[in-house]
Amino acid sequence: MTKPSFFAELKRRNVIRAATFYAASAWLLVQIATQVFPFFAIANWVVRWIVVAAIIGFPFAMLFSWFYEWTPQGIQRESEVEPDASITRETGKKLDRLIIVVLGVAVVLLLANAFVPHKDAATAVATIDAPDKSIAVLPLANEGGDKDEQYFSDGLSEDLITALSQFNGLKVISRNSSFKFRDSKDDSKSIGAKLGVAHLLEGIVRRAGDEVRINAELVNVDDGSTLWSESYDRPYKDLFKLQDDITQAVAIALKTTLMAGTVTTSEHPPSGNLEAYTAYLQGKFYFGHNTAADYRKAIDYYNTAIHLDPHYAQAYAGLSHAWTVYAVQFLDTAAAQQAYAQARVAANTALTLAPDLAAAYGAHGSLLLNADLDWLGAKSDYQRALQLAPTDDTARSNLGQLLAALGRPEQAIELTHEAMATDPLNARWYIWLSRFLAPLDRLDEAQQAIVKALELQPGSAGYHARLTYIAIQRGDAKVALAAAQQEVPGPYQDISLALAQQIGSDRNAADAALKNLIDKDANSSAFQIAEVYALRKDPEQTFAWLDRAWANRDGGIQFLLYDPFLLRYKDDPRFAAYCRKVGLPTPAEVAAAKAATPASTQAGKSAGGHN
Repeated sequence: MTKPSFFAELKRRNVIRAATFYAASAWLLVQIATQVFPFFAIANWVVRWIVVAAIIGFPFAMLFSWFYEWTPQGIQRESEVEPDASITRETGKKLDRLIIVVLGVAVVLLLANAFVPHKDAATAVATIDAPDKSIAVLPLANEGGDKDEQYFSDGLSEDLITALSQFNGLKVISRNSSFKFRDSKDDSKSIGAKLGVAHLLEGIVRRAGDEVRINAELVNVDDGSTLWSESYDRPYKDLFKLQDDITQAVAIALKTTLMAGTVTTSEHPPSGNLEAYTAYLQGKFYFGHNTAADYRKAIDYYNTAIHLDPHYAQAYAGLSHAWTVYAVQFLDTAAAQQAYAQARVAANTALTLAPDLAAAYGAHGSLLLNADLDWLGAKSDYQRALQLAPTDDTARSNLGQLLAALGRPEQAIELTHEAMATDPLNARWYIWLSRFLAPLDRLDEAQQAIVKALELQPGSAGYHARLTYIAIQRGDAKVALAAAQQEVPGPYQDISLALAQQIGSDRNAADAALKNLIDKDANSSAFQIAEVYALRKDPEQTFAWLDRAWANRDGGIQFLLYDPFLLRYKDDPRFAAYCRKVGLPTPAEVAAAKAATPASTQAGKSAGGHN
């Protein structure tokens, strides 16, 4: 009997068909990986390993096919297979059909890849590999008319690259790559894709005589939107100092925008003086107790910290905030003005020492809100504070306070809950939450918040006063009076008693409590006296005392748009006129804004007040 040739044996054992099937399947797998993996951001090295594995696996697959046979009875060793020609033909047909299916799918993928439009590989890879915290500084355009001064704009661009490169976690493209796009006509998305960045810093430099203006702009490459822009005007005297000043200003702004999640602020004194740090911590400790005596202690400790380290910006910020809150809650008009003056000096000093300190902007915003009733100025400071410390619970709570002042207590509630998530044992958050809930008639929740605050910080001024407000809203004169009597003696108790008596049956007691409040606290509590007259259903006196509150720049005015008693007159034309006078939106404007779009939440910080 003639021994079959090696080729014939390969054919008989279906090795040739197996090789064809293996090659087609491997090619199909590589094509699928090449087309699909980029959509799931799977790295290219995975595809490379698939190719290597396919090559290595080929000889093993052929050996398997030589020693084993695919039969209708299953996979068997070749020696166990009966040499039946019909079986061999049937096996071959099955392999042929499988090979045809695999090749058909491969052809479809090949045609789709050839004719379906898609991004070029360079763009796709660059887009996938561009991290959120990445930037390229394009060469600033020199529009001063003097081409010989190109070195100045190029030097400024290089300084910005160097400064931004110091930020940990920020990918910054080198000069050699970014300067290739000088005068490029490509759009921002194309440039960003080619450089593999999510942001571009662009700008224009103009010089006119002895003045230089630099316009800088941070662009999101995905949609071409401007995330940040600023103009800087500087005298052209000392070239290098000018470059340093602009570089520092832009770098700080970009650090805020791009590196918000990674920015950390140390509360340690710059000198490293342990005694100064200890005094600062003691100041923070007493500030949190919310009594007049404790605020005075906080002020003393902050001053001690500053005396030990005159460059301690955090201590100056704490001092400013302590003076402001102390003035709002416990001082009459004349004494409050002196306290505000101290707070202003401290806040400005903190900002000078540390221009990127969130606490400094928060303290300054608190001063503007309470001392000046400067809503826009306070909002600007609060926005800056929140940008510098986006994960800080205090910044979020303060934002809520500002939004409530602008007629948005619903959003204030959301932000206060966020603050509570990271600082659940801070009694202040619960008091503010109660303030925001009460005007929305969510009285049970408001009361629960106050009860929690009292558990966390018993003996604090103003907490039982909040219980008084809620009982009045419920029309429960007995509970309101009992809560007022438990309030800490002082302005808050005077206010609470005057309010509680107005819904009782004893008109003489109501009149006497109001007279006592006017005699003792007319200058510092004009806003709350207006509240008492609102409960007495006396609109003439209500608006008269609101006018007096404005004349005194009473910080209580910040509660106007969510005060449950004064809002009884929101449809009175005098209410809208008063809102315009003090710079707040009218109730109609608030309602229209809510109906249109949700208000943006950017920043906010306010201190307490008699309410």
